[in-house]
Amino acid sequence: MKIGIEAQRIFRKNKHGMDYVVLQEIKELQQMQTDDEYYVFVKPGEDRCVEDSANVHIVELSCPSYPLWEQWALPRAAKKYDVELLHCTSNTAPIWCDIPLVLTLHDIIFLEPRDKSNKSLYQNMGWFYRRLVVPRILDKCQRIITVSNFEKDNIMRKLGIPEERMTMIYNGFNDWFQPLSSPPLWEGLGKGFFFFLGNTDPKKNTERTLVAYSKYLEQSAVKRRLLMADLDRNYLNDIISRNHIENILPMLDMPGYIPNSELPKIYNNAFAFLYTSLRESFGIPLLEAMACGTPVITSNTSSMPEIGGPDAILINPEHSDEIAQQMLRLETDPTFYEQQKQVGLARAKLFSWRKTAEQLHQLYHSLK
Repeated sequence: MKIGIEAQRIFRKNKHGMDYVVLQEIKELQQMQTDDEYYVFVKPGEDRCVEDSANVHIVELSCPSYPLWEQWALPRAAKKYDVELLHCTSNTAPIWCDIPLVLTLHDIIFLEPRDKSNKSLYQNMGWFYRRLVVPRILDKCQRIITVSNFEKDNIMRKLGIPEERMTMIYNGFNDWFQPLSSPPLWEGLGKGFFFFLGNTDPKKNTERTLVAYSKYLEQSAVKRRLLMADLDRNYLNDIISRNHIENILPMLDMPGYIPNSELPKIYNNAFAFLYTSLRESFGIPLLEAMACGTPVITSNTSSMPEIGGPDAILINPEHSDEIAQQMLRLETDPTFYEQQKQVGLARAKLFSWRKTAEQLHQLYHSLK
């Protein structure tokens, strides 16, 4: 088959969740011995993270904006290269396209009640674009892929899509996420800190997590530092002022964006990882931390119990006291801490990007 894969943003330097998913899928498909040809459509960028090979052709398409790239440049290029199937990997797809479509719909958060406190222009523009495009493309997709049973059931229930048009394919994690016997320190940070990938998106639950950290500091005899990535300083200051948690300020380390390749060192040096989101469709960082043998405190909502498993530390993310209690328990109960390390290592073995790519390959050929 000649298969087109939309991967618009994988060449940008600061990649995020959906970018990593399609990048790893492409790399695994590239290594599989098949007669298929893949045409990967990308926007030019400074991080050329995948190259042409015998069965994978990288096609760079320049266009000034995401909507124009997807709605105009992408369908034209797919038609030019005569692909038999076009897989759009990031929730949206061209509205006018006469090539059979497969859509990865990671989540439908953009159709759910919205937190009006979100002031991020980038996130707001993406929200409006998805609300405009997704309802118009669903009936045109031969198959809709999503990444957890939670999200599959959610999509079917809220959008009325029959099960036979849905496919659930789990994400994986990169092989470099593993326990390191002597992990190098990262940016001179030291060892034994809590790690939290918070940002300004309300679903990440940053405010309650920081309140929980303040409560932890008040009760802990150790008082471990907190490493946070990619958080706007003004947003942080508002949280601290509103909740009167000035005690956390001298204990925070905030380096900004952290490349994915640096995360194994961080997980291995961390005491525990806080993945306390209100809602996730999958949760790759949850797996990455577990694969490194780092205990994880995660939420009992959406897909996180499904991915973390029944033995994970599951808390109500709306209760900061619960988060703080589990932080303290990990610190004061060595047996429980070691159990959680082993829980994570065992759970991570159930997932891989190779399994993801094999299921994708089967799906493509089922639609011939």
